[in-house]
Amino acid sequence: MVARLVIAAPSSGAGKTTVATGLMAAFAGRGLAVSPHKVGPDYIDPGYHALATGRPGRNLDAYMCGTGLIAPLFLHGARGCDLAVVEGVMGLYDGAADQGELASTAQVAKLLKAPVVLVVDASSQSRSVAALVHGFASWDPEVRIGGVILNKVATDRHEHLLREALGESGVPVLGVLRRAPAVATPSRHLGLVPVAERQAQAVEAVAAQAEQVLAGCDMEALLALARSAPALDAEPWEPGVGERLHAGGSVVPTLPQALGFARTGGTPLPPRNDRPPRPVVAVAGGAAFTFSYAEHTELLQAAGAEVVTFDPLRDEALPEGTSGLVIGGGFPEMYGAELSANEPLRKAVAELAASGAPVAAECAGLLYLARSLDGTPMCGVLDADARMSERLTLGYRDAVAVNDSVLAPAGARMRGHEFHRTVIEPGAGPLAAWGLRQPERRVEGFVQGGVHASYVHTHWAGSPEAAARFVGHCA
Repeated sequence: MVARLVIAAPSSGAGKTTVATGLMAAFAGRGLAVSPHKVGPDYIDPGYHALATGRPGRNLDAYMCGTGLIAPLFLHGARGCDLAVVEGVMGLYDGAADQGELASTAQVAKLLKAPVVLVVDASSQSRSVAALVHGFASWDPEVRIGGVILNKVATDRHEHLLREALGESGVPVLGVLRRAPAVATPSRHLGLVPVAERQAQAVEAVAAQAEQVLAGCDMEALLALARSAPALDAEPWEPGVGERLHAGGSVVPTLPQALGFARTGGTPLPPRNDRPPRPVVAVAGGAAFTFSYAEHTELLQAAGAEVVTFDPLRDEALPEGTSGLVIGGGFPEMYGAELSANEPLRKAVAELAASGAPVAAECAGLLYLARSLDGTPMCGVLDADARMSERLTLGYRDAVAVNDSVLAPAGARMRGHEFHRTVIEPGAGPLAAWGLRQPERRVEGFVQGGVHASYVHTHWAGSPEAAARFVGHCA
């Protein structure tokens, strides 16, 4: 059994990341093996979690992976650990739009049978905090609110008033944190600045968060609460090919008409039986490409690939023997000049794509493969140009492959997530990657030879056949 806590809040901005990361670092500092997790699709918070614990930060996303995989993925990440800390997303009961509780922190807490610690921004309130906590604790009887951590408390007098009010609520106060600028993490257009871009400062911030938590929280009570979680009736997830599950836990049909889109072209890709042993799959990393799920590498390796990470900001060549390329999300818009200046690598990427080798690019990878980004030359693989925009595109996506590609056959259904402040013109090539039906019906992305490029981030644990198919074509 893995002791576990879910760190939630009534809304975004209450201090979940500060508290969760601080708890992870504080417990790790006491010699516990701590498994870090994040509810939802976010890539940035897990980077801070990894820094705090020394283990990969892992996401638990019930929309993209399905409810049936939440407990197995959790147990996989928590192998050999003494304690798991799960940071929630948005407000406790907020999830996928128009989908009820799906993908909410509350749903994940129930699937994990985990007690919830509610982080409350106590600024500008006193006795009202009791009404707020009572409402959250009583809204869903299946969600167990095991305690409250009060954040942004101003003075000793303020703390006294808050504790007095909550004394009548029946929910114990497990911590009180004062306002502390040292624990703050800078943000920009897509959220927190990733660890990879501010390593030294991030180390200092995480250490400050741990000190704040140790000073203000009842660590023994929190550990006891975590250990009160019952055993889970599930087995750890194993990387490999399996049935694809949707959020309800049943097998998703892969009909061409699954979402009302017809196939628009393309040639079916035959199965490859002549693959060399352990084809090399190059995965972009470094400060410009920090968005990836740990399970993607594990699935590629389980499918037979040798995964090698490279940094497009520094490396002038792809890893030796590269037969496939994965370029995930990140912030190429912050490093456009540096990426463009690395002409040898841009040329190598273009040549690999032209050879027909499998290339999977998501969001930042799509921008990198474009002809230009804000007028700065990129790899030129795609006949498209990208630019920054004032508009934020954000939300879960239900997608169907409208063409055969190295990731999916036409008609395959996958779920993903978009999060960007850029636009690319045109938004889709002659052969589009996905047909989307929400928030509006449209086709999106590019399928071009062995290239699959799209704004849509996917979590391959929910569709493990994508990784197997990709490696199968790396020959």
